Amino acid sequence: MTRFLPGILAMAAIVVASNILVQFPIGNWLTWGAISYPFAFLVTDVMNKVYGPAAARRVVLAGFLIGVLCSVIAAGLDATTLRIAIGSGTAFLIAQLLDVSIFDALRDGRWWRAPLASSVICSAIDTALFFGIAFSAALPADMNTGWSNEAVPLLGQGPVTALWVSLAVADWLFKLCLAVLALVPFRIIVRNLLRVRNES
Repeated sequence: MTRFLPGILAMAAIVVASNILVQFPIGNWLTWGAISYPFAFLVTDVMNKVYGPAAARRVVLAGFLIGVLCSVIAAGLDATTLRIAIGSGTAFLIAQLLDVSIFDALRDGRWWRAPLASSVICSAIDTALFFGIAFSAALPADMNTGWSNEAVPLLGQGPVTALWVSLAVADWLFKLCLAVLALVPFRIIVRNLLRVRNES
């Protein structure tokens, strides 16, 4: 389990940071959480490629437990809300475990196919679950999420809808871009870890 510790710590740090950073917009349509969270897919995919799906699931579950515990503590300190923590935890667990399964099913294809396909599909699921739970008007608003239901044109151009819908669409589009860009560090990190593993 010690060899998985860097992955577990990275996953927990990403979840906690994203739960806090999602409350702070960048420009009109993104939040700082959109920058930090997609790296969770990189961590999961690297662990899956190097150590296999069982190890990747352990990292996801351990990172989930640590991340949710820290997020609940942060909610108690008013750094985030319980609603955001629940949305993040639910979306994270479902999307990351599905990512492990999709990646594993595609692992024998071209090196880029598994990480790209699993990240693209699971990013959509993650975004829909997280924003729906954390910000949708279907659940009671609180002081940290009430702003998200302001009526605005979709991405400033389309039909009028809740602000959180524009944030979700922009978040997902940004995740798609990062899924492509993350192929470079994925390839480098996997190659280095496999080399170290083969040498030891």
